[in-house]
Amino acid sequence: MNCSTAIERLSPYVDGELHALPRILLARHLRGCASCAARVEELRRLRSRLRSELPHHRVSPQLQARVQTLLATLPMAGAPKGPASRRPEPAPRWRWLAGSALAGSAATLAALLAVNLVVNRIAAQDIVAEAVANHVQATLGQHLIEIASSDQHTVKPWLSARLDYSPPVQDLAAEGFALLGGRLSTLHAQRAATLVYRYRFHVIDVFVRPLPVVAPEEKRSLRGFNVAHASAGGMDFLAVSDVNADVLGAFVARLAAGSPGR
Repeated sequence: MNCSTAIERLSPYVDGELHALPRILLARHLRGCASCAARVEELRRLRSRLRSELPHHRVSPQLQARVQTLLATLPMAGAPKGPASRRPEPAPRWRWLAGSALAGSAATLAALLAVNLVVNRIAAQDIVAEAVANHVQATLGQHLIEIASSDQHTVKPWLSARLDYSPPVQDLAAEGFALLGGRLSTLHAQRAATLVYRYRFHVIDVFVRPLPVVAPEEKRSLRGFNVAHASAGGMDFLAVSDVNADVLGAFVARLAAGSPGR
């Protein structure tokens, strides 16, 4: 089983909906694929948080009665079609059913929108935490840079050769942000280009990924680090550093403004 097939089956796998053989084949793949295994853990964390944070509502007796009434009006499969079954219902009843259907559709749409907002918020929070953790681990492990160069024409080809997209790379040394190099990181279970800059005595990591991605708030703080976000030119820029939040926000906005396609 390859990753493309595995990714399509991860959600039903986590929900326990796969049959025996596909489940066994996927489990075998997960044992040898760290990327897909990370996606499974992410889905499980998200599922757990949704269960704990989303409100649960009981179906009201009135709604149950309406559904039962609606089901009673529907023809049963295999029932003979005679004159009585083709006889139109009185207009008031159809108006009531249409109103109920529209009300139910509106309620369902509202519930789906609410769930979508919660899911996006949780995913964005996870992205911020993951980006900060990645920055800390790379710093402590002295693995900040895999390609050391201040030349954007050296860093960009190196990253592009190892990714399925070509990240924009800029050297803003004239503005106080010197390009030190780059590395590959894993963010949200996907490989991402990470540009490393120096501002005075501070190191800045900028995770660059193609849109669409889960977008956090423009500015956030976590564990003593500031996180700033901007998007432009079909790319998403997520910066992490202990530099001042306003400085970091202006810097990532400057990177986005100078990206191709802007």
